[in-house]
Amino acid sequence: MPLGTLDRTPPPFFRQGPSALSKLVFFGVLAVLLMVTDTRFAVTQPLRAAVATLLYPLQWAVLRPVIWLQDGGRYFSALTTSQANEAAAQYRLGLQSQRAQQVEQLSLENARLRKLLALRERLNTPALAAQVLYDAADPFTRKVIIDKGALAAVQPGSPVLDEAGVLGQVTRVYPLVSEVTLVTDRNQAIPVLNTRTGVRALAFGDPAVPAGALELRFMDANVDMQAGDLLSTSGIDGVYPPGLQVGRVSGIERRADSAFARIRCQPVAGVGNSLHVLVLQPLAGQIEPRPAPPAPTVPNKAGGKP
Repeated sequence: MPLGTLDRTPPPFFRQGPSALSKLVFFGVLAVLLMVTDTRFAVTQPLRAAVATLLYPLQWAVLRPVIWLQDGGRYFSALTTSQANEAAAQYRLGLQSQRAQQVEQLSLENARLRKLLALRERLNTPALAAQVLYDAADPFTRKVIIDKGALAAVQPGSPVLDEAGVLGQVTRVYPLVSEVTLVTDRNQAIPVLNTRTGVRALAFGDPAVPAGALELRFMDANVDMQAGDLLSTSGIDGVYPPGLQVGRVSGIERRADSAFARIRCQPVAGVGNSLHVLVLQPLAGQIEPRPAPPAPTVPNKAGGKP
C-alpha cells in the first residue's frame, strides 16, 4: 500500500475531542469570568456557606484529638508549674513563720537593750503624699517636679521616697510645686550604711550611666564590699531617717595603681519611672538641738575664787 494512502487519524475508540490548547483557553476564560462574576455579584457565597456548613461537623471531629492533646499538654505543664510555685510558696511561708515567731522576742530584746543603753526610740517621721508632674527642663541634671509646695508645708531638704526606697531630696520649694533632685544627680550625696557589714560610706550620683547610678567614693581598696550588698541611709546627716533603702552594690573595681576602690551601685528607687512619692519632714527638725557650750569662767584678778 502506498504511504500516501495511510489514514493518520486515530480510530474512533481513541478520539480525544478538542485539543489541549482549546481546553486551556476555554477553561481559563471560564475561570476569569467566574471570578469576576463572584467578585461583583457574590454568586458563589451561598454555595460557600452551604459547603462550610456541611463540612463543619467533619472539621470539628477531626480537630478534637488535636485540641485534646494540646489541652492535655497545657494541663500537665500548668500542673507542674503550680506544684513548683506551691512548693516555693510553702518554703517562703515557712521562713516568714520562723521570722514572725522571732519578732516578738527580738522586739523585747531591743526594748530592753535600748532601756539598758538609754537610747531614744527611732523617729516616726510624718509623711506627705505627692505626685510627680514632669522632669526638670535642664537636660544636664536629674530633677523632677512634684505637685506639693510651700502651701502643703513642704520644706527644703525634705527626703523624697517611692515604694522601693529613697528617690531624692527637695531642693527648691515654690508655693504650689517643689523641685526634687534625684539621688543620681551629680550634685547629690547621701550617707549610706552597708547593712551586711555596717561600713559607712558616701554615695554620689553618677550621671555617666544613662539609666542613672550611684558611686561610693573615697573607699579603701580593701573595704569589705560585695556585689549585691544593700545600702541604707545611716541617718547621721540629719536629713534622712536611718534605715531607708538607697541602692545595691552592682560592681567593684579595685586597681593596683589606686588606693581607692571604685564601687558602683544601682538605686532601688524608680528614678526614671516613679509617679507617686512620699515627702518626709527633714530629720533635723525632729532632733533635739545641740546644747549650748558653757560660758567661760573669768578668773578673779585679786587671786580669789571667781
